[in-house]
Amino acid sequence: MTSTSDEPTRLWGGRFAGGPSQPMADLSRSVHFDFRLAPYDIDQTRAHVGVLSRAGILDDRECGVLQDALTELKADIVAGRVGPDPQDEDVHTAVERLLIERVGELGGRVRAGRSRNDQVATDFRLYLRDRARAIASAVIELQQALLDQAHQHVDVISPGFTHLQHAQPVSLGHELAKHVHALARDLERLSDWDVRAARSPLGAGALAGSSLSLDPVAVAEDLGFSVPLANSIDAVSDRDWVAEFLFVAAMLGVHLSRIGEEVILMTSREFGWAVLDDAWSTGSSIMPQKKNPDVAELARGKAGRLIGNLTGLLATLKGLPFAYNRDLQEDKEPVFDTVEQLLLVLPAMTGMIATLRFDAGRMTASAPEGFALATDIAEWLVRQGVPFRQAHEIAGACVRAAEDHGIELWDLSDHQFSEISAHLGPDVRSVLSARGSVDSRASYAGTAPARVREQLADLAGLLDQERRTWSAG
Repeated sequence: MTSTSDEPTRLWGGRFAGGPSQPMADLSRSVHFDFRLAPYDIDQTRAHVGVLSRAGILDDRECGVLQDALTELKADIVAGRVGPDPQDEDVHTAVERLLIERVGELGGRVRAGRSRNDQVATDFRLYLRDRARAIASAVIELQQALLDQAHQHVDVISPGFTHLQHAQPVSLGHELAKHVHALARDLERLSDWDVRAARSPLGAGALAGSSLSLDPVAVAEDLGFSVPLANSIDAVSDRDWVAEFLFVAAMLGVHLSRIGEEVILMTSREFGWAVLDDAWSTGSSIMPQKKNPDVAELARGKAGRLIGNLTGLLATLKGLPFAYNRDLQEDKEPVFDTVEQLLLVLPAMTGMIATLRFDAGRMTASAPEGFALATDIAEWLVRQGVPFRQAHEIAGACVRAAEDHGIELWDLSDHQFSEISAHLGPDVRSVLSARGSVDSRASYAGTAPARVREQLADLAGLLDQERRTWSAG
């Protein structure tokens, strides 16, 4: 129907004697948040016009007029020259109204053979696949910043932790590289998700398909999907692919939070192992000395928000009967929010990591503290033929003796070592250095600098592959 000044455009209503009440209209309206799908709605409308033409429902002239109008309309929407009317119910209503304003009632013929149910599922898939590429690109930039820092700090010895207690010395490059691997798995999950998201719902109609001899395979190909979905009811009603995207995003958020937590600890006065660049930190309104790790803290906070978006959608979906239900309108805002938050926090995290300055001397001095070389004593004993069960007990006794005397392991005298066990000769001192400990751990995936350099070379190749994968779309 053509909109007038006193009657809003609706895509339904023929069986109703009157329009909805104002509270009902207000509750139903979604155009204020879903109009961001308009470019994708136009893309799928252009593809739909093509199949209508091939089915003989539109002639060549009509098809050309509509295609030209839709191309111009998309350009105007992207440029911000036109937008929704407050009375538009949703993005589909707004796009149809804008199209009819340009081509008259010919614009209303585009509705044949489709429903808002398959339209919105198609729009949303197109939007999410596009935004997934933007998120992936931002993740790769963060990986690159971590990799660059890792390359610079392969030979810096850092305390390694378990239970937030000193465990064993490690290469700082090894520490930083662990985050590159975690983020790489996030991109693997995103890529795997895209395989399932690349299936087209268009042509499913409201739930039962169409009698108009349309070609879902052709429209899927036009829109960059791999195949059409094989069941029209499933196509319009399931949002498992949305929930899966939110899980991947939430997992990414958790990894960002853990990176942030490490930065918060390392830049604290108590640790003092790193210094934030002024451009990526803030101060206090009352305490002039403060330099706060706001980027890291906000990343930590955003993770909770992303987890909430996932759990909220799952709660919405869990009791819905098939096929479409209006509850599914609630799937978009949490996704839009998740996408926005990730595209805010990822560049900030990249900037913070790229400019972080590490105090190598302080980290190296701290690395062997807290009896972190006890495992090296045990493994030295194993190399002398002592069973590990016994070696573990002997190394533990060394820790107890050092702790009783308020000294570190390397401060124990030869006599004290021999009193603890006859197996502890003077040569045990050869393993009582952080450098020796790190260099000795040359097993696959170990922290020895030689292994770390191999790891970083492999990661550089991985990042190149990721760039190719996501730039290809």
